[in-house]
Amino acid sequence: MIEQPEHIRAIPGYKPGKSTVDGWDGPIHKLSSNENPYPPLPSVIDAMSESIGHMHRYPNMAAPQLTQMLADRYGVAPGNIAFGGGSVEVAAQLIRAFAGAGDEVMYAWRSFEAYPILTRSAGATAVQVPLTPDLHHDLPAMLAAITERTRVIFICTPNNPTGTVVGHDELHAFIAQVPQRILVVVDEAYVHFQDDPGAARGIDLFREFENVAVLHTFSKAYGLAGLRLGYAVVRDDVMDGLRKVAMPFAVTDIAQAAGVASLNAEAELQARVDTLVAERARVTTALLEAGWPVTPSQANFVWLQLDDRTDTVQAQLASRGIIARPFSGDGIRISIGDPSANDAMLSALGNYTAK
Repeated sequence: MIEQPEHIRAIPGYKPGKSTVDGWDGPIHKLSSNENPYPPLPSVIDAMSESIGHMHRYPNMAAPQLTQMLADRYGVAPGNIAFGGGSVEVAAQLIRAFAGAGDEVMYAWRSFEAYPILTRSAGATAVQVPLTPDLHHDLPAMLAAITERTRVIFICTPNNPTGTVVGHDELHAFIAQVPQRILVVVDEAYVHFQDDPGAARGIDLFREFENVAVLHTFSKAYGLAGLRLGYAVVRDDVMDGLRKVAMPFAVTDIAQAAGVASLNAEAELQARVDTLVAERARVTTALLEAGWPVTPSQANFVWLQLDDRTDTVQAQLASRGIIARPFSGDGIRISIGDPSANDAMLSALGNYTAK
């Protein structure tokens, strides 16, 4: 038998969201993966269709048109934009490039469930700092947890799965106290759904601090989850490391074309984001009125802090065809879908005791 190395055996397996519900023959609403419920815009589909004829060729790794558009948007050099197959793949590049055996990668917990997998895959040690009782990043505790072995710190804001954000001023003060040898990655996968004016602004922090990188994705607000397109805004020294560990040709021409078309259609896409934010507010209000322990969210999902009731509530949702994302012993993350899906979810919980 071929044995796995010890650091691989220790990795918790990623559990993808389900797409079916046993024992339910009615409509199924998949609210487990934070996907945009609306299909790509016609202009985006047209752009992808035009690029299909190039599939026999490898894609242009430089992604020149998309790179320039993003560089112009953020006022950075094209050489500061690094792409990958979704922001999670770029996060993996950052860890592989700057942390290895004997090094530490820090993040809040609970946060994005890929962080421990990516960290241990690189042979590094995961340092998980518990969230505060109100489910925010505990930045003082994270500062106190820094050691000589700390190499990378992830700040997920809005945080997945709680939906809470880190304030800009508090994150600024935090980064000012982090040694410059440590890379601070501001993971903003859900930033487009954020409407809190006091929330952290990753790009502003990138401009001020040399040890900050910012992660963004086209999967959520842009509705391109199936194409795997993410990017980071990084300094030149960080880019040098990413070039050494990036998977060649990870971003297809089709994904690049969809990204360009999406940036050209942002007014239409913003209307969809506005709809989802309004639905988030409606869902949150309904859950609070029903007595559910919902955390105010700045993402395209809500979090129910259910502790030891998580599994029973999850079973209730599943029994009504609602696929959510449970974290046994902690809570359930429920994506914001279209109004019919949200109504079905609220109805399922309405038939169950909230307290």
